[in-house]
Amino acid sequence: MRSIKPFMSLNTLKNIYYSYFNTVIRYGLPFWRNSPQSIKIFRIQKRIIRIMIGCKVRVSCRNLFKRLEILLFVSKYVLSLKLFVVKNKNLFNLEFRVQSNNFYQPITNLTIYQKGVYCIGIKIFNNLPPYIKDKSDNIRKFEIYLKRFLHIHSFYCIEEHFHYKSITS
Repeated sequence: MRSIKPFMSLNTLKNIYYSYFNTVIRYGLPFWRNSPQSIKIFRIQKRIIRIMIGCKVRVSCRNLFKRLEILLFVSKYVLSLKLFVVKNKNLFNLEFRVQSNNFYQPITNLTIYQKGVYCIGIKIFNNLPPYIKDKSDNIRKFEIYLKRFLHIHSFYCIEEHFHYKSITS
């Protein structure tokens, strides 16, 4: 990316990012998140964004991601898990609460299961704002609203995503 930046426009660099790096990230993303390599992948993603914009190493990337309308690694993970849950609703038990439908969170003692795709997917889905959850019957609309929400908030970690819900509740 660094070698081609002087010769390419920002739009072309963004297309290269999506065609090369984004496809590598998205492949098996729900399973990468618990990997020790996920931090390295996120750092590489931030380095590429800084190169595309032409910023120094110490500049925060949060606003750069927003400016380029590129989802952060964690936001991509959240998106992939939520889409997995919505596309596979039949695998989950619905638990209806007042004015919101959530999926039943299974109780388990195994940490590996708690951090797995099934449990984390449910927890992340249940943490969604109701206006997005209501769109879950139409996968395309759900994805559009969810991407917009993730672009606006730019979560650097899963804990930020869960903290958002506690602030708005």
